[in-house]
Amino acid sequence: MEDVKTAEAIADCRFELDNGRRRYILVGMARMRDPEHTRKALLEAAFAEMRRRGFQAAGLSDILAAAGMTKGALYHHFADKHALGYAVLEELIAEHVRDEWVTPLAECHDPIDRLAEIINRTAAALDDEDIALGDPLHGLAAEMAPLDEGFRTRINDLYMEWYQAIAMALVRGQAAGRVRPEVEPASTAIFRIVACFSPIVLPYLSSANLPAM
Repeated sequence: MEDVKTAEAIADCRFELDNGRRRYILVGMARMRDPEHTRKALLEAAFAEMRRRGFQAAGLSDILAAAGMTKGALYHHFADKHALGYAVLEELIAEHVRDEWVTPLAECHDPIDRLAEIINRTAAALDDEDIALGDPLHGLAAEMAPLDEGFRTRINDLYMEWYQAIAMALVRGQAAGRVRPEVEPASTAIFRIVACFSPIVLPYLSSANLPAM
């Protein structure tokens, strides 16, 4: 595999004339000098392609073209397409869920007001493409969770983290007297996620071993 990567990187080269001398520039190798930029570009291109076409239909050649990277750069960072897909889920999609839901709820004193803020902000930020393509986590869950254990376990873990953020915020709200005591945090958290997004989440939440609140 290492020989293949090297060959592909060397094949992706150009030359310039420098004072009359031919100077070769290895494009793939130059990009590899900034691994953080390379990895980020690949992840963002893969996310866009997966969201638009789904993971199975997403083409590596299209991802590489969008990222402006070579195959050598791709396989330096990711073993295969599945590894790339897992990284998109674990890093980009999970980061979005944490930024939009988990962290704001962990830092709030009134979970009811904070949930309303999150939902209103999310709705206001939607554009036509968001409406047409749907939520990326739920789309990936519908497509890949039934087919691939690696996706299924990662998706389940993220849904559980999301659920626990809402449920525990409600528990803290009850302790602070800001949420009525008759509210059941676990079922309310599940209802809130399903109501806001999609019934696709139910198998991940209703069949899981939910922690006691």
